[in-house]
Amino acid sequence: MKNPFFGSLADFARGRDEGRFSLEEVTAYFLDRTRALSGEINACLSVNDNAINRARQLDNRLRREKAPSALTGYPLMVKDNLEVRDMTTTCASRILEGYRSLRTATSVSRLLSLGAIILAKTNLDEFAMGSSTENSAFGPTRNPWDPTRVPGGSSGGSAAAVAAGLAPLSLGSDTGGSIRQPAAFCGVIGVKPTYGRISRSGLVAFASSLDQIGPFAVEAEDALEAIVAMAGADPLDMTTVARDPEEMRRDFSQTTLSGLRLGIPSALFGDGLDGSIRERLLEVRKALSSDGVREEEVDLAHAAMGINVYYVLATSEAASNLCRFDGVRYGFRNSGTGSLREMYEETRDKGFGLEVKRRILLGTFALSAGYQEAFYRKARKVQALIRQEFLTAFSRCDVILTPTSPTPPFAFGEKTGDPLSMYLSDIYTITANLAGLPALSVPAGTDKNGLPVGVHLIGPPWSEGRLLALAREISRQRPAEMPRVHAMHGNAPAGAGGRK
Repeated sequence: MKNPFFGSLADFARGRDEGRFSLEEVTAYFLDRTRALSGEINACLSVNDNAINRARQLDNRLRREKAPSALTGYPLMVKDNLEVRDMTTTCASRILEGYRSLRTATSVSRLLSLGAIILAKTNLDEFAMGSSTENSAFGPTRNPWDPTRVPGGSSGGSAAAVAAGLAPLSLGSDTGGSIRQPAAFCGVIGVKPTYGRISRSGLVAFASSLDQIGPFAVEAEDALEAIVAMAGADPLDMTTVARDPEEMRRDFSQTTLSGLRLGIPSALFGDGLDGSIRERLLEVRKALSSDGVREEEVDLAHAAMGINVYYVLATSEAASNLCRFDGVRYGFRNSGTGSLREMYEETRDKGFGLEVKRRILLGTFALSAGYQEAFYRKARKVQALIRQEFLTAFSRCDVILTPTSPTPPFAFGEKTGDPLSMYLSDIYTITANLAGLPALSVPAGTDKNGLPVGVHLIGPPWSEGRLLALAREISRQRPAEMPRVHAMHGNAPAGAGGRK
């Protein structure tokens, strides 16, 4: 079955309104493609059995009503730590295997209210803990560019789905880089909005003070529309902020390259950065400079401590948040044990994977009597320094440019035996979460092996529109190539995973 529309949201809305295809045709195309590639990519954990029926209902509504939203009938996939009523939400963990949600996350509900269609729930590192999607209890997701390599994590399933043309849009969650790093590894755009921009209600918590929901897309405009649709205050999440989401559209349309100040933290471009990534960064900087962007050196001295701070704070919050999974209220329960304590212990031992157990232990230690002051409280103080350092830097620049990842996509098993090496995959992305800032990864070409490279943009609070405008210009200057899975299976959406 051929793809019935071109890849972008604008092309979709135009073709839909002109009657060139039905929503049922579009939905069927992506579901067929998902099934065809499920064995090779393993991007999805469950398919929405109601997707075709919803598409038919929306087709009938379009015959009666005019002026639908751009998102009416638009297909997307959702990371499996976001709740969708009557669909399973497993967080890629045995401890939640088969659990069906009783509610829908606010972010997803707002997209559904505009007519979006959920195709499937996507794979992830268990409870969003990982940088490679190798920690899923249901098998790893594979990178569409090279199935012998990881797609990044923890939102690897969502990134791979967009790169492989299984959906034009997907949602992920980002606690320390879990949207941006897989976006870089899979050659798509991935955005972590400002903390408080999008409600976390219905997102299974990992580290509540750091988690944020955001989109994967091929076009910057599509990511913008998704964020606008999801943004806004929510009485179910008191950390959300009531800001007019239309400001993002205004910033997106009004941002120009001429005179834009680009912050360059040279200290972050040192040892450990892959040579191909360094070359792509220099090419992006030269291209932006020729368009009138002015570079400013900025000092982010405390950013080097980001990994240390993050793994104290994130694991501490995880240890607290995951206490609820005990076999009593929902999910897996180990039966046949004697005492209540034994049931707790056996349930959590068999239900949680190795990485989740490791982080619970680290967090419990950091919060324990005698160590809380030395680790947790000290980490909070350094976090405040990191945030202030960024705000000071933004008095000298409009956007900060860094690599997204120190390396291109790595091979399966390459880092699983060395957790610290795996954690360092997020060294450039973690600080934006610690500071609550918006950030994104945008494709910037490929390395010497033809694997995608992403560059990382960080902005001051509420600057998503400006960041996406700059991402659009970088995309135009450095069009991405097509993932291998498209060439193998054909019929890829034009623009999905690359531009022709």
